[in-house]
Amino acid sequence: MTGRFLEDFKVGDVYRSSVGRTITKTDNIHFSLLTNNMNPIHSDANYAAQTEFGRPLVNSFLTMATVAGLMVPETSQNGFALGVSDVTLPNPLFDGDTLYADTQVVEVRETRSRPGWGVVKVRQRGIKQDGTIVLVMTRTFMIPTKTNGPERSHFPSPKD
Repeated sequence: MTGRFLEDFKVGDVYRSSVGRTITKTDNIHFSLLTNNMNPIHSDANYAAQTEFGRPLVNSFLTMATVAGLMVPETSQNGFALGVSDVTLPNPLFDGDTLYADTQVVEVRETRSRPGWGVVKVRQRGIKQDGTIVLVMTRTFMIPTKTNGPERSHFPSPKD
């Protein structure tokens, strides 16, 4: 099986994304349209040029989703989300920037209501290619122990 389970998490552990993701103008516009976020700061270059940023900002929810996604293989691949809190966006992210992520485990506990499962809380950061931090958030997810982990089928056998 791939991914971590409850007993694999220790407070203080740090994980880093193994890849980055360059955010494109198309990504930003599609995400903004998909979520009905019509703030012109994301899609109107003329409007954005008149702001202190001088160009469109990447939608903050796209930044959050990308950071969470980059870290799924290291964190919640075998579990499911419970919440996101304490979100800050200390610096802007623009199209063409490459986003990386890191995660620090801040809490690990078993649950009483769901035997064989636990809750993990992590602090995640989105970091641009030049080291600038563009996102800090806390994510909480539920994760099983190894004995309660999901059954994963093996790669299918090709049929000739």
